Amino acid sequence: MVVALAQRAHAAVETVLLTEFRQLPLWSPVMLGAGIGCYFLLPWREQWLVALTLMAMLVALGFAMRGIIARVLIFAGVLMLAGFGLAWTRTMSVAAPRLMSPSIVQLVGTVTAVELRTGHGQSRLRIAPYDPALPPDIRVSVADSATVPAVASELRPGARVSMTARLAPPSGPTQPGGYDFARNAWFEGFGATGNALGGVTILESAPPPGDFAARLAALRAALTARLRLMVPGVAGSFAAAFVTGEKGAIPEDVAQAMRDSGLAHLLSISGLHIAIVVAGTLWSVRKLLLLRPWLALRIPVKAIAAAIAAITGIGYTLLAGSGVPTVRACLATLIVLIGIGIGREALSLRLVATAAFVILLFRPEALLGPSFQLSFAAVTGLIALYQSRFGRWLNAAQAYDGWLVRLARTALALLVTGLVAEAMLSATALYHFNRTGLYGVVANLVAIPLTTFVIMPLQVLALAMDALGFGAPVYWLLGHSYILLIDWAKEVAHWPGAVVRMPSMSRIAYGLLIVGGLWLCLWHSRLRLAAIVPIILGIALAVSAQPPDILVSADGRQIALRIDGNRLARLHARQVGFVTTSWITASAADTSVRLSTLPGARCSVWGCALSMVTKGRTTIVLVARAAHPPQPAKLEAACRAVDIVISERPLPPDCQPRQLRIDSASLEKTQALAIWLSPARLQSVAAQIGDHPWQPAPSAP
Repeated sequence: MVVALAQRAHAAVETVLLTEFRQLPLWSPVMLGAGIGCYFLLPWREQWLVALTLMAMLVALGFAMRGIIARVLIFAGVLMLAGFGLAWTRTMSVAAPRLMSPSIVQLVGTVTAVELRTGHGQSRLRIAPYDPALPPDIRVSVADSATVPAVASELRPGARVSMTARLAPPSGPTQPGGYDFARNAWFEGFGATGNALGGVTILESAPPPGDFAARLAALRAALTARLRLMVPGVAGSFAAAFVTGEKGAIPEDVAQAMRDSGLAHLLSISGLHIAIVVAGTLWSVRKLLLLRPWLALRIPVKAIAAAIAAITGIGYTLLAGSGVPTVRACLATLIVLIGIGIGREALSLRLVATAAFVILLFRPEALLGPSFQLSFAAVTGLIALYQSRFGRWLNAAQAYDGWLVRLARTALALLVTGLVAEAMLSATALYHFNRTGLYGVVANLVAIPLTTFVIMPLQVLALAMDALGFGAPVYWLLGHSYILLIDWAKEVAHWPGAVVRMPSMSRIAYGLLIVGGLWLCLWHSRLRLAAIVPIILGIALAVSAQPPDILVSADGRQIALRIDGNRLARLHARQVGFVTTSWITASAADTSVRLSTLPGARCSVWGCALSMVTKGRTTIVLVARAAHPPQPAKLEAACRAVDIVISERPLPPDCQPRQLRIDSASLEKTQALAIWLSPARLQSVAAQIGDHPWQPAPSAP
């Protein structure tokens, strides 16, 4: 009986896989990504061994079976093992020395990269120091107010500089599940970060650029400066972002308006920008070649135009800094151009899968970044839409359709396209940024035509005319076009209900949404309907997520208690900084208040005690101040009377609260903490990072 059931199940699965046989290659980057994810998301070596064992068992099971199932199991297991190995190999290959404790040093070295962030009032320098005791690559922020214009103009790659700087090891997440700056620094290669204390002294000006990379960086810097000069104000920072990918000069309020209005993708050089440049080049070259019939009859015009467009796309990608979205768009465009050159249609999910596979092959850490996830989510969803029966109907214009029907079909296609794009992007935006815009569909209906038919052509024309010395009038038009785009973004961002905010969802919830989205897009039969199960579960878990009741920073100096559901109470009266701001964002809190101002808070010079009621359970929390420590006897009595004690200083052994004590000694081991009171549980950054080598260094006392 059991054997018969197993045989029937095997036959049923074989039938389904045979129906979806052409879709199976699309899962290759998914399986590779699954192996990469196992390395990055599982913290401990024991878990890695279990995961590797299961992957190997999958391969062994495939060899023990037959048919399509056997091939699927073998290839899935092999790809997951390869993904895990790629992630581990990449992690070990970029290992570099790191600073282990904060220090103030006289930093002398060579500038290797410059990121102008005038919108944030500072510039970021990558410096290779001469002191062998320091990490070989350091990132330092320099306030614009501390650098005179003459010196700022000399801050270029290759310059020798000197400054007094406060350096620290790359910091970990501000809370478990948060953005891991230490991991990002590990893969970018810098081992310390800090701020210049005062100005920068130029010891030796930068020499002329030598190799190709240096010349390209110099060209990007010169072009960025030229665009900001010719297009003044915020519009100039947009012009630089559209051409060279330099977004540092965009003010934070404008960048936030672009995000809230659903137009942030325009600031990241990706599919739209590459498509406009390549399509424009393809059309222009083809038309120029067709002007000479004698030539057009003797050479492959289409193939030559496609080749020149490909070279243009690659050049634009290099000039724009080769970010993940740009590389993804370039790879996809090259595949499309190859299809055009050989006379085949190449725009499909296969080219998206190929681009994703190539990026993960060389940069497996890109899988965890919002840039990779956002760009591939949108493209996958849109191509899947237009390869579906409904999508084909949207594009199937009939000869007998009147102008009203064609207009209605076009309007419906734009609306559906926007809705699908928003649906595909919302989960990732909420997971990484805890907020997403609701009116992106409407905003893009205006912004994309403005960008495609006005801004990008004016941008190209301005650069061409500038080379001839007649670019000023075009730059004037370009600046006003960018102002229209910025004003539109601000308008949409301020509409009522324009932004949805949500506390940080769990990895499980986000993973279910990703699996559901992939299942829906990559299958083409009724099998895709099963995606509704993980999607509903993911939405339910995301909506029901509860932010932590207590947050403690890695150094213990920042402590926040969640009260009234949407406010954070903090002990110190200091100005809200980066840590508190990130906590407010992750908790979807409305604001933060001083703990001492709350009704029921019992405060003195050495701390505050507060009763927190969560789901009918009362927990008394004592937050001790660093200054004015109480007498040991008083502290011992106070500890016995509360459930949780938190202090940024070491607590004496006699301080024993009823449930939990947190002090500087324990925080050195755990890093930042998130605590839920009902049901009681605790998460730490150290446990989240586990055995990965970018575990942050212990905080200084």
